[in-house]
Amino acid sequence: MKIETIIKEKQGTIVDVRSHEEFMGGHIVDSINIPLNEIPKRVEELQNLKAPLVLCCASGNRSGQAQLFLNEHGIECYNGGSWLDVNYIQSKNS
Repeated sequence: MKIETIIKEKQGTIVDVRSHEEFMGGHIVDSINIPLNEIPKRVEELQNLKAPLVLCCASGNRSGQAQLFLNEHGIECYNGGSWLDVNYIQSKNS
């Protein structure tokens, strides 16, 4: 499944894994913030979100780490990279 399709058609949930402070400085409309360091404690919450998850952060590094961890726990997710890129994809069809 293409990340662009998931975002444009709102087929899943966008999860921003940056810190709360970074998230408050700017984020994607309708995204939720679960910082990377909190993901292991919040697996059950993540399992209950509308899948697939599109993960994003500042550059794609932290969201990549989150993707590896969540895939090991059977959660369908994709690394969307930078939140600015995901935001751009979402804004193209609003």
